[in-house]
Amino acid sequence: MDSNKKLGRLAGLIFLVLAITGIFAEFFVRQKLFVPGDLAATYQNITENQWLFRLGFVSDLIMSTSFFFYVFVMYTVFKKVNKNLSVLMLLLTVISVAMFCQNALNQFASLKLLTTDYYVGALNYEQLQSLSVFFLNIHTDGYFINQIFYGLYMFPLGYMIFKTGLAPKIIGVFLMLGAIGDMIDFIVYFLFPEADSVILQNATIFADIGEISLCLWLIIMGLKSYDTIKKV
Repeated sequence: MDSNKKLGRLAGLIFLVLAITGIFAEFFVRQKLFVPGDLAATYQNITENQWLFRLGFVSDLIMSTSFFFYVFVMYTVFKKVNKNLSVLMLLLTVISVAMFCQNALNQFASLKLLTTDYYVGALNYEQLQSLSVFFLNIHTDGYFINQIFYGLYMFPLGYMIFKTGLAPKIIGVFLMLGAIGDMIDFIVYFLFPEADSVILQNATIFADIGEISLCLWLIIMGLKSYDTIKKV
């Protein structure tokens, strides 16, 4: 089997781990435990489901680690078609992963506040609630800041796919549009928090389509041989 096919399928499998752990942490942990606008319910959910909270935290870190290795495998393939863009893609990923792991501490801090005897004894019920939710909100803010680098990594990857055809060009187009969509999402979150429209609420849809499509393509088909493409 061609080495690019093997590397492509390896990258696809790593991305699958990334997707599963990320979906679990977001939809089966955060959206289950965190109740927007209800401090008491969020407080109760976290304290009563500490194991689930910790499992979501670890899943987030596995997702982030998988993201690094996924892009590193892609880097080993694409550096032979455009070294500069491949290095840029890898550097953006390294920054994103580092920021994500550091920001995850804000989420874990909310659990520490609610379960550590020192804090429980030093602060009253309302203070614990407020501080815990504060750290959860800071975690959300940090996630959107990280979206700058997570979004930007898709542009060089999408461009190289589009120019080389190592994977379907349409996937490259979706990835580049996804990078733009993530930037829009970041800007709207911080500058226009009251903005409400269907288009803005779905600004990241191209990124989702591009990454899911690429994952499936990599697992099933891998990447084409260098012999069939030209350097960017």
